[in-house]
Amino acid sequence: MADIEHEDETKRCGFVALLGAPNAGKSTLTNALVGSKVSIVTPKVQTTRARITAIAIHDNAQIVFVDTPGIFAKTKQRLEKAMVAAAWSGAADADIRAVLVDADRGMDGNTRAIIAGLKKEGMTATLVINKIDLVRRETLLALAEKLHEEGVFGEVFMISALKGDGVADLLAALAAKLPLGPWHYPEDQLADISERLLAAEITREKLFLRLHQELPYASTVETESWKTLKDGALRIEQVIYVRRDTQKAIVLGKGGQQIKQIGAEAREEMAEIFGCTVHLFLFVKVRDNWQDDPERYREMGLDYHR
Repeated sequence: MADIEHEDETKRCGFVALLGAPNAGKSTLTNALVGSKVSIVTPKVQTTRARITAIAIHDNAQIVFVDTPGIFAKTKQRLEKAMVAAAWSGAADADIRAVLVDADRGMDGNTRAIIAGLKKEGMTATLVINKIDLVRRETLLALAEKLHEEGVFGEVFMISALKGDGVADLLAALAAKLPLGPWHYPEDQLADISERLLAAEITREKLFLRLHQELPYASTVETESWKTLKDGALRIEQVIYVRRDTQKAIVLGKGGQQIKQIGAEAREEMAEIFGCTVHLFLFVKVRDNWQDDPERYREMGLDYHR
């Protein structure tokens, strides 16, 4: 997207990559920083698959946050490798890197993998310890000291992304560190993500929230049809891909009740976000090898690694 010219030479703009282990709270923090929902949040690990770009304004600075997929120590499947590669690509392209660490989990194997990756690439980062409401102060201080000793972190912030504690201070600090330059996006734009992809992400969130105990990670949602009707309403058709017939039965539910509820919840949120009536039609298809299909990766904005 072409830069938008601004006469004010004091303006700042830059990219901040949010890195962290799965379920560290990156998507929750992204939404809190922007002040609106742009990234889906579920209890299931690796909810974020593609790099979601969210945009916040603080004083004279436009901060472009890149909510990356969670980084974990061991990757086996092609999709896992593609997500981790996307996270590190986002880190390499950013002006600032912020690493989220779950205070309750502490310095686990995934966090060690992130630190090792930063050292390997010669990168430094801002340390953000999240979920501080879950642990005692002494534990927090000990964790911060242990992480700081690794030599890759500069400033340290302690926050609760869910409750909003410390988020404003983090936003202000990141804004002040950005380089001088014109803003990249219009002032009222909150995210650089297509409406089709956002709609698919909304449905995937509802799917995970209702079925994360029963449905394995190997499912995805794609928006196949998007039409604006004469009355201004949207007609959206989406496909939920699963790997087995048994998973399809779980998504459909008895008498189709499960998918009806998922559709109702997704439709309600889409209507609120898009500001119009939404007619949503969901279909479930079995595709055993969808994780090996390059087209599925293009839909998610990921690189397909052979």
